[in-house]
Amino acid sequence: MRRLTRTSERWRLLARMDLFDRSAGQRPGKAQEEVLEGTLARIVFSRGEGAFTVARLAVEGQSEPVTVVGSLMGLPTGARLRLHGFYENNPRFGRQFRVDRYTELSPETLAGIRRYLGAGMIKGIGPEFAKRIVDRFGLHTLEILDAEPSRIREVPGIGPSRATAIQTAWAAQRRQREVMVFLQGYGVSPAFAARIYKRYGAAAVQRVRENPYRLAFDVWGIGFLSADRLASSLGIGRDSDVRVEAGVRHVLDKEGGVGHVYLPRTRLVEEAAALLDVDVGKVEAAVDRLARSGDLAIESTDDDMAVYEVGLYRAEVAVAAGLLRLLRTRRKPSRMDVDKVLARYEAEAQIALAPQQAKAIHRALVDPVLVITGGPGVGKTTIVRGIVNAVVRHGLNVSLAAPTGRAAKRLSEATAHPASTLHRLLEWRPAEGVFGRNASRPLPTDWLVVDESSMIDIRLMADLLAALADGTRLVLVGDADQLPSVGPGMVLRDVIESGCIPTVRLTEIFRQAAASLIVTNAHRIHDGIQPELGTAPAKGQPDTRDFFFIEEDDPARAAKTIRDLVVTRLPKHYGLRHNDIQVLTPMHRGELGATTLNGLLQDALTAGRPELRSGGRVFRVGDRVMQLRNNYDRDVFNGDVGEVLRVARNPEGDGQQLAVE
Repeated sequence: MRRLTRTSERWRLLARMDLFDRSAGQRPGKAQEEVLEGTLARIVFSRGEGAFTVARLAVEGQSEPVTVVGSLMGLPTGARLRLHGFYENNPRFGRQFRVDRYTELSPETLAGIRRYLGAGMIKGIGPEFAKRIVDRFGLHTLEILDAEPSRIREVPGIGPSRATAIQTAWAAQRRQREVMVFLQGYGVSPAFAARIYKRYGAAAVQRVRENPYRLAFDVWGIGFLSADRLASSLGIGRDSDVRVEAGVRHVLDKEGGVGHVYLPRTRLVEEAAALLDVDVGKVEAAVDRLARSGDLAIESTDDDMAVYEVGLYRAEVAVAAGLLRLLRTRRKPSRMDVDKVLARYEAEAQIALAPQQAKAIHRALVDPVLVITGGPGVGKTTIVRGIVNAVVRHGLNVSLAAPTGRAAKRLSEATAHPASTLHRLLEWRPAEGVFGRNASRPLPTDWLVVDESSMIDIRLMADLLAALADGTRLVLVGDADQLPSVGPGMVLRDVIESGCIPTVRLTEIFRQAAASLIVTNAHRIHDGIQPELGTAPAKGQPDTRDFFFIEEDDPARAAKTIRDLVVTRLPKHYGLRHNDIQVLTPMHRGELGATTLNGLLQDALTAGRPELRSGGRVFRVGDRVMQLRNNYDRDVFNGDVGEVLRVARNPEGDGQQLAVE
């Protein structure tokens, strides 16, 4: 399963957000940092436990509260704040103050202290008890809660249980404030400080001091380089063991992000030494330490040592063991007469199966594990329909699945049988980060057919095989020449090339598919043959070709041609909706990059419609949108495409929301 290079380049969003506050470089125009002091009058909206907050700040000398937006984690109404940031003009919500960082100040008046305590952030204290506490301790209230919290029992009406609850809640709030102050003191932005606190809680300061590099692996969005800057500010040396070990793990993690399951030790050491600017001997020692601690796994290969992140190593071993287990499991002899099954299917479907198709269905009904592979137009869908037909007719269970929702929907429509994503089939539990189906609770099915199997990475395949009971038959369907999975590994291709799993290769292109130049040329390009352009029809005859080559040297004219094709020519000629057309480009920037073409097409197709502006981007009703990161909680995956149906204002105040289908 160890593949370091691929026939086609993987694409993945690798940019990571910066741990440190870089917002000054993103300010509109020449906006300078300003300082704003006031009292938090109202929380309009808060998401992610304060990671993003919209609030109203009462500022002395101003008749109306100022709208402030940013990360204000754990702050109650009534809190006095010193905010650093800048004013901006939001197209929808007007002038507001964007918070870069903040300092919490102690309330200076009795009324301010009462409001602060009674805001609901401290369990056991509401407005009435806040008044009693302040009446008892006056302007020294907060000092006493910090230094002598047991004195809360002096307040009338506060018994032992309420006093304990108040002391516990106040201590938690104080620890949170200490963490935020510590992190912001080293330049960490409030948003990332909030994430760090959410991950480690009160132990955040200790964890970060011990090893700031853990942030790169424990907190989403924080990369190694940002953690490295924080470590430097904390006084950790460039050649320290903890830094070199983190650098080694970072290189493996980065390479896993582009699909590699392991790296040769020589390459890993060279890359890590160059990244860290340290001697290779330091890196060699770090690799050995990480192997001894169980963070890395090392295996001998023909010409080097293979170094794995231990989770990927275990997944690879589990895939090999899982396939072997299915192959070796003894099964009861099948009573199915496969020849009769095939004849019945042909009669009912009114088709004549090609020899390769008949062989594929036959093998799927008798082999414990089977791979069916082939390019477009070779009849894979017909084969899956035949498998489903045969299994269901004999009163057995068959489950259909695919890696993405879109692929599962196509599979269900093609077979008239329910299909689901692999994550739904395996009952993904987001809160726990595990699948509900596993070795101790396997899937209750006799056959599992998985389409688009080239998209399955090594980790997901390990989880899938673990959830298959002994005796379950597995059929993997897919095109091994398609782009591999986004995650590490090339499972389908490696399974085929291992020679250990029965495989049926489909090569015959059927008449209907062969009429398509797209299908024909896909196979010609795969075989290294020049594509065909077809013959133009006689004058007055319709042009039924589906493959064209339009040559244009000038980028601006090429962009205009693309716009005309999408907006007018293709919809008119083929009766297509604009959103049925997909434009592909090999780059993000430039006159023919995705950014420019998307803007050009958006202006032509959805100008004037309701819109949402976010992060410098505009989303309008009718726009096509693509998911860029797997969201297992919502069953949406990298590459899934949808359409914006409406833009609605969130009644809770978080600006606007998109409804996407």
